[in-house]
Amino acid sequence: MKAICVDDEKLLLENVVSMCLELPEIDGATGFIRAKDALDWLETNHADIALLDIDLPGINGLELASIIKKKWPDTAIIFLTGYSQYAVEAFALRASGYLLKPVTKEQLAKDVAYALSGREKKLNGHIVVQTFGNFDIFVDGKPVYFKMARCKEMLAYLIDKRGTSVTRAEIFSVLWENRVYDRKMQKQLDVYIRSLRDTLQEYSIENIFELRKGTLRIYPEYLTCDVYLFFDGDRDAVNLYRGEYMSSYSWANLTQNLMTMQIRQKQR
Repeated sequence: MKAICVDDEKLLLENVVSMCLELPEIDGATGFIRAKDALDWLETNHADIALLDIDLPGINGLELASIIKKKWPDTAIIFLTGYSQYAVEAFALRASGYLLKPVTKEQLAKDVAYALSGREKKLNGHIVVQTFGNFDIFVDGKPVYFKMARCKEMLAYLIDKRGTSVTRAEIFSVLWENRVYDRKMQKQLDVYIRSLRDTLQEYSIENIFELRKGTLRIYPEYLTCDVYLFFDGDRDAVNLYRGEYMSSYSWANLTQNLMTMQIRQKQR
């Protein structure tokens, strides 16, 4: 696993990089004093985790995390800061950790393990759906590739609905937001629905999808899905959740909020 660390205090930055390199999960750590330098580096390199100070000049840590999550949503975020008042904003950005300085190696090790543990665990099943972090679907361990991104998002939305029938107009409003659902766009939607069905047939999993009387749905019983297990109270799925749910899709925030509320209620 690769890490980046961003802090404008050089000694603290060097200390965090050094501690990262001592952790078994991390085999490479790169430090940056400026947020812009970190973003430039990420354009041509990959980081599994980003450890960010909040009080940075120019682009602050919260803004930096927001950019990283939009461009590289698989990168886990841990904030290292001297301020406790930003915790709510930090977790709204789907942060995996929030540590107050000075940070000890033990604290860092715990949060890094927490942030990365979900990447190591795999669900088993013929058709496996991953929603924690980014959305992906696998057939016998191999990822399903979609010809068009909107087809993948359409399936993600149906999976989020957990078997509830969804009208074509609702699907359209999710995929195209402010566009008018006129005859031209109805035909465009037909193209995406056909492409989705073709992809599912290509992978021999067309039985998970139903199109009937102008409504669409999926059959949850055919899937092994982390979010379904979460709402069923599966302990491993609950522990696997790190506050990140279908990160690429803004409409997923509603379910993410429900999951957060459920965790808070169990902690009372």
